[in-house]
Amino acid sequence: MGADMRRFLLSAAVLTASFSGPALATDLAAPPARPVYAPARVPVAPFYTWTGCYVGGNGGGLWVHRDWSDPVFGRGDFGNQTASGGLGGVQAGCNYQVGHWVLGAQGDWDWTSASNSNANSVFPLFTNQSQVRSLASLTLRTGYAWDRYLLYVKGGGAWLRTDFTLQTANAVFPTVSDTREMWTIGVGVEYAFLDWLTGFVEYDYYGRRNDNTTISFACDRACPIVTPNATINTFPVDVRTNINVVKAGVNLKFGPNTRWGW
Repeated sequence: MGADMRRFLLSAAVLTASFSGPALATDLAAPPARPVYAPARVPVAPFYTWTGCYVGGNGGGLWVHRDWSDPVFGRGDFGNQTASGGLGGVQAGCNYQVGHWVLGAQGDWDWTSASNSNANSVFPLFTNQSQVRSLASLTLRTGYAWDRYLLYVKGGGAWLRTDFTLQTANAVFPTVSDTREMWTIGVGVEYAFLDWLTGFVEYDYYGRRNDNTTISFACDRACPIVTPNATINTFPVDVRTNINVVKAGVNLKFGPNTRWGW
């Protein structure tokens, strides 16, 4: 092979390498990155908050048990009576939630229609009558919430309005309207149907702090009660009262996180 041929082959090799180098570098380069598709984020519904204030209405039933007794003449039990009836009214309050715990205060007032009567055990000509007119309370509430469910207990003071009457053929006793302080304790469960609408079911027990309430019936004339020849102008009676209430209701909630609408 002559010198000219060797120079020709060397030049051809150099020329071939100069054209194939960029293509080879391109072939050896990393492949382009594939697009990454992130899954769509599903919005997470925020937990319901019980923080806020509310107003609402309620209805249900009550059962009243009363024991009548003689506080003066020592003649013991005048008999007992159990009355049942309906009630309906309004309530309002505020809650504050910390974690799962809910603290609150509530006031309520209910009109009632429970009445009953019984024959006096000591004076058979007398009939004991009573009619509950209204029931109100101011209570503190403590509850535990699972999102839209709230289980709570409550307790505080209450006021009972009652009309008492003694009926007899030999004496006239005007009706005595009496308002007495009581205590109450209860338990209930509440559910938030919407951010602004909740419903509840509740049981409450009411009792007297000093058990007995002394009712003094005044005669409009002298009353022959103790003996046929003795008369008195007032006739005191001790009445022990306890009440059981079951009711359900709804509340309209107002608060910083309340969203109105369906």
